[in-house]
Amino acid sequence: MSRSKSKRPRPSSPARGTSSPAGTSGPTEGKGPSGAAAPASASDSRAAGTGGKAAPTSASGHDGTGGTAAPESTSGHVRADTGANAGAGADNAGTESPSPSASEPSHSGTSPASGSAVPPRGTTPAPSGGLPLNILRVWLSAYRVEVVLFLVSFVVLASFSSQRFLRQSAAPHFVYQAQSWLDGRPDIDPQVLPNLEDWACVRLVDGEKVRCEGRPLPSDRWFVSFPSFPAVVMLPFVALHGYQFNDTSFDVIVGALAVALFYSLLRFLAKEGESARGRDENIALALILAFGTLFFYCAIRGEVWFSAEVMGVAFTCLYVRNGVRAHRPVLAGLFFSMATLTRTPLFFTGVFFVLEALCPGPEPRLEQLKALGRNWKPAARKVGLFALGAAPLGLIAAAYNVYRFGRPGEFGHRFLFNNRVNADIDHRGLFHWEYLPRNLEAAFLKLPKVSLEPLRLAYDPYGLTLLLTLPLLVFLLIPKTRPRLHWSLWLTVAACALPGLLYQNTGYMQFGFRFSLDYTPYLLLLFAVGGWSLRNRAVMAAVALGVLVNFWGAVAFRGYTELVRNW
Repeated sequence: MSRSKSKRPRPSSPARGTSSPAGTSGPTEGKGPSGAAAPASASDSRAAGTGGKAAPTSASGHDGTGGTAAPESTSGHVRADTGANAGAGADNAGTESPSPSASEPSHSGTSPASGSAVPPRGTTPAPSGGLPLNILRVWLSAYRVEVVLFLVSFVVLASFSSQRFLRQSAAPHFVYQAQSWLDGRPDIDPQVLPNLEDWACVRLVDGEKVRCEGRPLPSDRWFVSFPSFPAVVMLPFVALHGYQFNDTSFDVIVGALAVALFYSLLRFLAKEGESARGRDENIALALILAFGTLFFYCAIRGEVWFSAEVMGVAFTCLYVRNGVRAHRPVLAGLFFSMATLTRTPLFFTGVFFVLEALCPGPEPRLEQLKALGRNWKPAARKVGLFALGAAPLGLIAAAYNVYRFGRPGEFGHRFLFNNRVNADIDHRGLFHWEYLPRNLEAAFLKLPKVSLEPLRLAYDPYGLTLLLTLPLLVFLLIPKTRPRLHWSLWLTVAACALPGLLYQNTGYMQFGFRFSLDYTPYLLLLFAVGGWSLRNRAVMAAVALGVLVNFWGAVAFRGYTELVRNW
């Protein structure tokens, strides 16, 4: 608690300037930034914030951040600081007593100025709500839109999740991996496997790790055949609920959080001058992500395939926010590693940070690239810090992959047990140009199936054109503006999408081309900076079509859980 000068006369210390006893302090006297005298009562005190709004005040005395106005604590007077990013710091961390009368101290228990109750001399009144409550108020004031978006998204996604929301999915692979770690074993106990769908089975033959063939043997070892970071996120919850942890409701919560994070990213870009969108348009774009893209049906299902897609979107938002202009390279690297260890295609989005580190300014990119020959150290330092942030998780994952599959970059798909894709993988590998035609068809050419007798509209489980699931894609090809982020975002989309188009699997079974969700946030960011108004009739029609199609997907898609349980 900080000490302050006391104006109250004391019999033993008549001189001014005597400090108050520890644990109590009187009201401070001084001038505000405008030169006006500070108010005498706690109810009248205000902090001068940026733009004339009250700045948040914490009992710890730290300045508020972000320039967002928030309620101040009434536990003491504050003295405002001024400046471009200054919030308000508390002069006194403790609770102060009201100012006494000018003639003599009042002993009646009420303040002469306000009539409010005054604690007896020598006691400290309890703070209003306490420090945790004040911090919560400040946080809610700063992020109230994100909180509302989270709640709205959660309610809608949970409603569409329907009966799935209350039960674990039929493919809770990450739950089983997390529980195995808690049990002290890196592999999965084959006696508890919920199914044999998309598990990696490793058999040791003549000292070499190979895929299990034929009937499983007691010595075979089973692993999740996907990057395992979602299991890391689930660890504390699995520790409480064990194998019964509900991955479906967890998927809904992560989905709602991803929507709020995407809005926060859009707001940050607007604040930094990278986007001209206002608050209402940013809210609309966040809701478009939630209900106007393939994110909608992925976020209501649980299951190992869709949980990773949704969590990847959340980590992408955090990565991009810290990666813009390479202003927080260590954090950007950390969230990049989390995203990559959730969805491996997101590894290729690392090009976004590299481009931002090389060309962070508003000048033409070619000029900035030429200038690197004379001054390359700042860019190299940022890339180095980015790698430093990504290295810890990356090295752990690489070591775990070597332990499981013998290679640092192998996450398990070469060891899929009894899977329909094994023949292609053995013949051509995981990636090959011969896979390109079928992936392009799934992403851009597949259309709904229409039957007239009986009248029926059906989707193709191999894919559905992005022109229906993300109609805003059309406007990205004809942007009205090409701001600084335009080429960084497009190159990131290309770097992330191309490996998926060369991949051995289209994403079956699915509604739409679900692998596109890896770069959907970048596509929506391209629209955000592209200059098209959301009030444009063509844009509104495209948004309405996207919401309608993805509503259909959320309602109609029957995946692994529905097939297993005959829902």
